[in-house]
Amino acid sequence: MAGQAAPARATIRLDKWLWQARFFKSRRMAIEEIAEGHVRLNGNRMMKPGHSVGAGDTLTFPLDGRIRVIRVLDVGTRRGPSAEALRLYRDLDAPEGNASPLE
Repeated sequence: MAGQAAPARATIRLDKWLWQARFFKSRRMAIEEIAEGHVRLNGNRMMKPGHSVGAGDTLTFPLDGRIRVIRVLDVGTRRGPSAEALRLYRDLDAPEGNASPLE
């Protein structure tokens, strides 16, 4: 119908999302990485931790000696256990062939 606005996309602060998704042990660490220009959102360098991210966004940042490329699937509501955090994103640079030896 004409005149109806699309529903607002759910978003969250970039630093909070990185912390909730368990990429950083503290929000302070996430803030420092962003402020130093190490995090890209959809290809654009972010310098402000309060920038909004939501489902469909792609994040690129260095972590543990490699470059992570992550697609945001959900904003989440809390920093929960790792199994819950894994549902917040899809790892676009995950190595192929990581099958369990028992399979």
